[in-house]
Amino acid sequence: MADDEASEKEPDAEASSEARAEASSEARAEASSEARAEAPPEASTEPVVSSAPEVAPSTGKTAAPTKTSTYRPSYVFLVVVTVVNLVADLWSKHWAKSHFESVKPGGSRQLVVIDDMMNLIFAKNRGGAWGLLQDETEALRRPFFLIVSVAAIVFIVSLYRKLQKGQTALKWGLPLVLGGALGNLVDRIRYGYVVDFIDIYGNLPEWVASLGMKPGLRHWPTFNVADISICVGVALMAIDMFTSRHHEPGKGADHKSEAKTTAAAAATAPSATTDASKGA
Repeated sequence: MADDEASEKEPDAEASSEARAEASSEARAEASSEARAEAPPEASTEPVVSSAPEVAPSTGKTAAPTKTSTYRPSYVFLVVVTVVNLVADLWSKHWAKSHFESVKPGGSRQLVVIDDMMNLIFAKNRGGAWGLLQDETEALRRPFFLIVSVAAIVFIVSLYRKLQKGQTALKWGLPLVLGGALGNLVDRIRYGYVVDFIDIYGNLPEWVASLGMKPGLRHWPTFNVADISICVGVALMAIDMFTSRHHEPGKGADHKSEAKTTAAAAATAPSATTDASKGA
């Protein structure tokens, strides 16, 4: 009897153990599912491709502005044209001075180039263009022309630095004026006067005679190579002033006003000699 009861209890104990195991397994499964539901989603290990453009990290420095290309005039051109002009002027003055200043007995004080129109002579001009300050004292005249000449030279060089691409007339005009101003300046420093030797006279056209500022002028003031260079250079500057269309915005007026100032300063540099000083 006792053995039968013991055998009946063993299956009951096994069934109870299996039931507890199943209950424990179900409890663990429920707890695991609840834990997964409450846990935050895991970060994906796959690389994420962003459609937005990459931005470089800021360094705290602003990017430097891009430089626009600017035209730089050739100073070699300025020097070459000026030097050639200066050498031609000084050599021609030396030739006239050596041939006509001290004429031997029986020699001629002039060389006729064109009958009744053009001679080569020797003349001393102690004044400026058209005899400017010719009658003033040397103490006033010499420092005045030296200061004006140096100021004109400095201004011409500064104006050349501002040349714009395509200003061909001004590019040639400035070194011509510079060479002429230097040629007359060298004479004033060496001699205290400017050597003139080209003598134009005769029946000049009325419009040419009127340029001499004397009614009925038939004898043009004597001049030299430097004067020719200055006049041609000023004419080229005037052409540029009235024809240029390529200056930078807002700078056209500045170039024109500077060209006018240079032309006015150069007017004192030509050394056209009046008749009274020829051969003096």
